[in-house]
Amino acid sequence: MISDLLTFLVWIVVAVALVAIASWLAHRSYRRFLQESRGLDSIALPCVAPATLLDALLGPLEQGHLGETGLTLLLDNTDAFAARMQAATQAGRSLDLMYYIWSTDTAGLLLIDAFVTAADRGVRVRLLLDDVNVQGFDRTFLALTQHPLIEVRLFNPTRNRGQALRRLVEMLLGLARFNRRMHGKMWIADRRLAIIDGRNIGDTYFSAANGTRSSVDADVMLVGPKVAEVSDVFDSYWNLGLSLPIAALWPALRASPRAFRNRLARHIQSAASCEFIRKVQNGNSPDSFLTDRLYWTDKVQLLADPPDKAYDLHTAPWMDTAIASILEAAETDVQLVTPYFVPGAAGIAGLTALMTRGVKVSLITNALSATDLITVYGAYRHFRSPMLAAGASIFEFSKPALEGRKRDVVHSKVFMIDGRQGIGGR
Repeated sequence: MISDLLTFLVWIVVAVALVAIASWLAHRSYRRFLQESRGLDSIALPCVAPATLLDALLGPLEQGHLGETGLTLLLDNTDAFAARMQAATQAGRSLDLMYYIWSTDTAGLLLIDAFVTAADRGVRVRLLLDDVNVQGFDRTFLALTQHPLIEVRLFNPTRNRGQALRRLVEMLLGLARFNRRMHGKMWIADRRLAIIDGRNIGDTYFSAANGTRSSVDADVMLVGPKVAEVSDVFDSYWNLGLSLPIAALWPALRASPRAFRNRLARHIQSAASCEFIRKVQNGNSPDSFLTDRLYWTDKVQLLADPPDKAYDLHTAPWMDTAIASILEAAETDVQLVTPYFVPGAAGIAGLTALMTRGVKVSLITNALSATDLITVYGAYRHFRSPMLAAGASIFEFSKPALEGRKRDVVHSKVFMIDGRQGIGGR
């Protein structure tokens, strides 16, 4: 009996050692692959002559508010789509786009068509996508790179494309690396205008299709000096060694530009696309999405994780540290809106400390009937009781579903502090 147990333990040790060696070899191989496959560094194009349509539209407004940044809160889903579409339509120099998810559905293909059209008239396009949601759609994004002015890069990609078993093995051997994702959302036009915060690209984020759920979300559009900081963040991720050109992952695969253009044209002319565009326009002038409701202020701070967080490095403060410091300074109330509330022990301790000294804390998050991630809701349940016991007010979002579609879901990440400060999250 003891001999059998010892034999079993030996086999366990051998198996663990073999997995450890295989993981180490896979890590070394991947690092070498990164060095061989990374693209050339590039940076945002400066705002220089000749002036673009966006320069002509926004330049005079900036001159009237020197040193200030203009902000517009985009709460309506169709307005958020319109702002991106118009920014692409009026861009004349560059479009720098970073997204965790870019779906190839009605809204996604309409916006792809918008930046392809921009590239056709000479606009440089850089598109950075997290790899985890690109798998299976490589041909679409490969076709884009056939354009001389469009480059697509994938953040922290797997080497094995289109081979499920080999990709699974790669993921298991590099699980720590695979779990490090790029969750940012940026739409930067001519280094003049930036749209950041909550929305990915897809029908659900813009209420573009009758059969899909809508996300209750929030973006912020910026014009003015802070746009340069947003561009610098984009550049830091674009030039990170983990952001690889998609063409380097498929050296032997070529997508047909003509077939792609034909597919795109059919989509743009489809009844669903035309109906959605009419819904977006709704009698508004194109420029109104970019210039109306701008609020100018010099009290804007950009919070962003450094890109080398993906290497688990702390060369600069991470966002959670900065946000915790802001919350700790609250005096009267903190209002939290988040689709996924899993604060951990440290987060609960910080919020409890606020309530102990009299700060009112309230939370809005998805109810079980609305959430799109059941596992995250299960984790949230463990923190709900301690929050309520400490005196927090918790509201769970659950809107009745319209006929033929799923319930809407909260996707906003917004913190309000003392009615004077707001933090928008990605």
